[in-house]
Amino acid sequence: MRSKWIRWGAGLLVFAAISTAAALYAMRAWKDITGTKTEVIPTAKVVRGDVTLEVSARGELRGGNPETLIAPMTGGLDMHLTSLRDSGAEVKAGDIVADFDTTEQEYRLREAQDDLSETEERLRYTRAADDAQEEEDRYALTKAADDVKLAELEVRKNPLLPAITARQNVLALDAAKDRLTQLTHNITNRKATDDAAIKVQEAARRRAESQARTARENIEAMTLRAHRDGYVSIRPNTNQNNVYFGMQMPAYQVGDTVRPGMAVAEIPDLRNWEIAAKISELDRGHISVGQRTGIRIVAVPGHPYTGRVKEMGGTSGPAWNRVFECKVAIEDPSVELRPGMSSNIIITTDQMKGVLSLPAQALFESDGKSFVYVQERGGGFVVKPVTLVRRNEMRIVVTGLAEGQLVALSNPTELAKKKAAQGGAMQALPK
Repeated sequence: MRSKWIRWGAGLLVFAAISTAAALYAMRAWKDITGTKTEVIPTAKVVRGDVTLEVSARGELRGGNPETLIAPMTGGLDMHLTSLRDSGAEVKAGDIVADFDTTEQEYRLREAQDDLSETEERLRYTRAADDAQEEEDRYALTKAADDVKLAELEVRKNPLLPAITARQNVLALDAAKDRLTQLTHNITNRKATDDAAIKVQEAARRRAESQARTARENIEAMTLRAHRDGYVSIRPNTNQNNVYFGMQMPAYQVGDTVRPGMAVAEIPDLRNWEIAAKISELDRGHISVGQRTGIRIVAVPGHPYTGRVKEMGGTSGPAWNRVFECKVAIEDPSVELRPGMSSNIIITTDQMKGVLSLPAQALFESDGKSFVYVQERGGGFVVKPVTLVRRNEMRIVVTGLAEGQLVALSNPTELAKKKAAQGGAMQALPK
């Protein structure tokens, strides 16, 4: 009997433990569902002091003052790349960087050479025929002149001859002179015609020579060679179909179509190192050419470098992320540098003394107005309009606040809306 009561008591204890655990689990789940846990809004204090405004960006190391290799002007025909060095490949002056398909130009060269051979043959035949005709004309002209002289000798005998014979001699002289005059005129006209024909054929020959020379020059130009030692940097292929706004163009590769005059590759000058970095358009007004820049090369961590802003390119990218390319020239390069190394640049844009500043995430904007959420003594937050003086990625300089005030780093209004939405969802649950 006693063992029975012991078993019954042990069962009660087990049942009580299981019930307690289930109740605790249910309470915890209920709290998670109802969201009754307290969420603390992070805050920061408005401080007065000196602020150094900097713009940081990540870039790629490359040589400066690049030599651009351009597809030759070949009469408006698109060309196809048949060979192309890899981007980053080292080259020496005179090395081939890219080749284009020369089939069309070779066809033009053969046509021009055939036209040239035909024109030269026709020109030789015409000149030979003209020489033979000139010889005949010279003989005919000499004979006509001799006939005039013989007729003149016969006319001198007229005083001793009967009148009829004398008259015949005069008529014969006139006829000889007419033949000489007509022959001279005909020879002159024929000579002018032959000369004109030769000039036409010579012009055709020059045209064929020019076409052949142009085709040879095009074939030679369709092999792009480096004119300096360096490395190859392949340019983006902008001759693309089915592209959309903001799309990054792929680099040229073998088989691509290239329009005449398009830049295919660059050979940077390794004696002049530079860094190309993409910087937000919002910082463009704070950067100017010549500003000193701190540089850190990722692959050379123990060696800080310095440079100056060299060039600021055009703005590009989608409307929500407009950027521009900023080129920074390195003033103190070292032998460890290699093309393509990743680097970080920090451009000091301004140093402000004794100003009020706070973290950048504390600033909110709406309808073109800037404001912050200032914490009151009771723990609540109120909207406080401020005037933004300057900003960078980490901090902002403002007016309209007092030193020491606490401001929210997240939007309290959004948090209240979130809690209200959670409360409404709980009320919708079945009872």
